[in-house]
Amino acid sequence: MKILKYLFLLLLLSLVALTVFVATQKGIFSVERSKVINSPKATVYNYINDFRNYEDFESWSVADPSIKMTFPNKTAGNGASYYWAGAEGNGNAITIKTKEGESIQQKMKYDGTEADVNWTFKDTLGGKTKVTWKATGTMSFLFKVYTALNGGSDKVIGTIYEKSLANIDKNLDYETKTFAVDVNGVVNKTETPYIKQTFTSEISKISKNARIVIPKLIEFSENNGLSANGKPFIIYHTYDNTTGLAKISICLPTNKEISTTSGSDILGGTLNGFEAVKVTLKGDYSHTSSAIAKATAYINKEKITPDLSWSRLEILTVSKLDVKSPSKLITEIYFPVKPKAVPVVKTPVTRTEAEPTYSEPTTETDPSEAPKPAPKPKPKVTPKVTTPKTTEEEQSEF
Repeated sequence: MKILKYLFLLLLLSLVALTVFVATQKGIFSVERSKVINSPKATVYNYINDFRNYEDFESWSVADPSIKMTFPNKTAGNGASYYWAGAEGNGNAITIKTKEGESIQQKMKYDGTEADVNWTFKDTLGGKTKVTWKATGTMSFLFKVYTALNGGSDKVIGTIYEKSLANIDKNLDYETKTFAVDVNGVVNKTETPYIKQTFTSEISKISKNARIVIPKLIEFSENNGLSANGKPFIIYHTYDNTTGLAKISICLPTNKEISTTSGSDILGGTLNGFEAVKVTLKGDYSHTSSAIAKATAYINKEKITPDLSWSRLEILTVSKLDVKSPSKLITEIYFPVKPKAVPVVKTPVTRTEAEPTYSEPTTETDPSEAPKPAPKPKPKVTPKVTTPKTTEEEQSEF
């Protein structure tokens, strides 16, 4: 019995000593880790800026499948957030401030531990990106105990950051390099009513703008008795690589055409039918240049005449609003072309007045504003024709 008492007393003294030791340790921590990621800066920034991806790269989440993450509607950009719950505790993070492609500032809370989290992104040689992940904060008493028993806060948190950065590099290497482009040939795009927002955007920010505008269009349609009639699409009126700017209309197809009040930033319209070379891109949007190159090669090979009055149409068949993995995105791209001329077969005319013919407007317009061909009037027929027209007269009517 005395031995048990001594052991208990020794254990109690050890616990008191540990408590005193932990209590005297600084509760403030600062941890920083960096890694060069084998992907372009914009791709890395967009990946980390979306909290939905954290369950795929944060090492503690990957190692513990029992952790449940909850995502609200907004998971990217300022005000984005997410929550997690697990056997070892609950926490949440919120994005406070972002600088496009450059930095992300966040606040993180985890069972009494709080931290200011900062991400920075720098271009490196070979199109790679140096990512720096830094956290500064205060630890709860239990977390101080845990870090004291496991080598300190820098080792504990730093190890988590190192493994997570390695996961980011591995995931993005697969996601950004897994893609395919299929040329589907010449197709007819049917008439489509839609609602839209039109503006000039930096080319690099079109995907981001689409994720902002499309939910607004969906909300507008629901509030005005409309129903979506297909996937969102983007009309590129102009596309200038020199300036890095494009004039675009982000559109939501609807079940009917509407007119909006003056001053509304959301407008209604109808996309008239047109012929196009269709290309399907499966994978990250950064491979659009490969899709454009394949479409151009096909157009040149088949001696197709492109319609240069506007650039192209992109249907977001599977977008970032549907999936988080870039490799699973699907974008249908339509490059407008001019219809091939149909040879005219001349036949004798047995009436005194030939039918009027429709000719295309000489001024080229974008597809949402192009007029529809006028219907042909019924021919006027003279009951009696006493003499047939000569060949020369016949040819003068065409």
